[in-house]
Amino acid sequence: MISENHMKKIVSFKKGFTLLEILLVVGIIAILAGIVILAINPSKQLGDTRNAQRRSDVLSIVNAVYQYMIDNNGNASTTITLNTGACTTTTYLISTSSAASAATGAINLWSDLVTASSTYLNAMPKDPLASTSTGYGISYSTTTKRITVCAPLSVGEGSIQTAANMVSVTR
Repeated sequence: MISENHMKKIVSFKKGFTLLEILLVVGIIAILAGIVILAINPSKQLGDTRNAQRRSDVLSIVNAVYQYMIDNNGNASTTITLNTGACTTTTYLISTSSAASAATGAINLWSDLVTASSTYLNAMPKDPLASTSTGYGISYSTTTKRITVCAPLSVGEGSIQTAANMVSVTR
């Protein structure tokens, strides 16, 4: 027979985890979390999301300019025709009529495209990372008679790493 003393010793074992077991589990979870975060790459995902918004905005601006040209017998705004350079950060569109003097080299299409009747645009789109202007540029080629709207801030965001792949639309 088992004595009562021996019975108390068997029953008195403490249940729980040792410090080593807990540290081992926490370490494994940390390693797995690191692998998952690297696989997902949140900065690339956020950049791609902003680039999708830029593509939509650039297309809206190009369509508005194109519609403006159709309504004006194929003539672009005189502001656009003055800018014949490449679509870069120095050719930014402005976001309001009062911002014309604030941005150096800015192009004011606000008065042509943003109208009270919303014929072309309800409001000038703004790049997700832009602070002082819309963040979108525009240029007009006098040789091809084509307008290009671009998003220079898209370079380095998400999948776009070079200026050659910048978000832009030419029409």
